[in-house]
Amino acid sequence: MNEQEILRKVDANEGLTVAEVKAYQKMVKPIQHVYGKYGTLAKRYLEEHNPAKYWAIDDLPAYLHDVDRRAGQLYDVMYEQLSKKEEYKRTGNFLVDAQRINDMKQQIEEAILNQIVYETV
Repeated sequence: MNEQEILRKVDANEGLTVAEVKAYQKMVKPIQHVYGKYGTLAKRYLEEHNPAKYWAIDDLPAYLHDVDRRAGQLYDVMYEQLSKKEEYKRTGNFLVDAQRINDMKQQIEEAILNQIVYETV
């Protein structure tokens, strides 16, 4: 069982025997993709609630990295907008300010989850 022969068969899309598949798996290690918080949540959501879409997405890693990118952009935009509102401005009281920041972050988190992570295409 020659490694070059196995790789040639894979490239030519020819059938492989079980032994050749095992040898190929040892030769070629799978790529481990690491996603951010929202990409991971989107992947889990698709796996559990929309498996047809999960399997239909052509380039899943690119899709999940795009979810992370869009979530980051939405977070930045909403944080800037909400921090200008009077209800989220700092008062000088640490506990009140911390509560306001937490409320603002929670509102942003809900928007990201609803608009990006749980969206249906």
